[in-house]
Amino acid sequence: MRVLRWLPGRLLSALVVLLGASILIFVAIRSLPGDFSQIVLGPLSSDAAKEQLRQTLGLGKSLPEQYALWLGSAMRGDFGLSLASQRPVLDEILARLPVTAMLAAIAMIVTLLVGVPLGIAAGTHASTGRRSALTRIVSTIGISLPEFVVGSIVVFVFSRFDLGLSVGGFVSPAQDFWAGTVSLLLPALVLSIFCVAATARTTRDSVMGVLVEPHIAAAVARGESPWFIVRHHVLRNALIPVLTLTATITAYLLGGAVIVEQVFNVSGLGSYLVLALSRRDYTVIQACVLLATAVFVLASLMVDVLTGVIDPRVSVAKKGRRA
Repeated sequence: MRVLRWLPGRLLSALVVLLGASILIFVAIRSLPGDFSQIVLGPLSSDAAKEQLRQTLGLGKSLPEQYALWLGSAMRGDFGLSLASQRPVLDEILARLPVTAMLAAIAMIVTLLVGVPLGIAAGTHASTGRRSALTRIVSTIGISLPEFVVGSIVVFVFSRFDLGLSVGGFVSPAQDFWAGTVSLLLPALVLSIFCVAATARTTRDSVMGVLVEPHIAAAVARGESPWFIVRHHVLRNALIPVLTLTATITAYLLGGAVIVEQVFNVSGLGSYLVLALSRRDYTVIQACVLLATAVFVLASLMVDVLTGVIDPRVSVAKKGRRA
């Protein structure tokens, strides 16, 4: 299988990306104005007290020493203790991960179930103009509206009127899966608006590009039905750009979850990261950002593999570039 030939090189490059990202994350977080000792002890505390606290927490060592210790522990699955709560960071993340994962999963399902069919309908009926124009309008509005604006409107409307879904009363899916899923529907719908718009536009453009290929004209000349042509000739080629987009959407969902969780007061990784930033809780920030980076790299790797399976020409091209 051609995919297996370039997969080891792709895995190696993914590890290099993670290593480089960990360095950037570590340096960027240490460059934030203020530090944990100043926030905990206050601006009126003495320099000696601040220095003593920094030494106690291991923040008095040089940056290379701190990074080496942190990276060595992280590779063993130990992300240290939260500076604020003194609890293991991994335990804190695992307690909140199901919430953000469920939120992102629902948003991704909505994106694929709505964005892809909408883009296919617009691309296959581009000659009529109505569906294509509708898709352009919907995608433009969806891409332009920020999550905090849409989220604030949704919170106001569903708080003011009884529309079947309530705002607040969040339940963790780990405690009650069904109730937790229902409580995350509104945040997930808000989070998926941009993704649906981007997916619909990409799918539409990709379908329109495939429909002008010679093999589509040959299929029409053979008398094949339009639905058969779409299923057997268009989708396989048109969905490759959509698969590539899913890696970017994954990163967007993780970033957008920070805003949406704050608007809807959802106790997930996003709100936990915002709290850690306000506290300058370095160990928590490093672990959360590194986790988001790892998810994005893993999603990109899976998209590459799926793309190579769907279109073997991609595998050959990757092999040629590596050579």
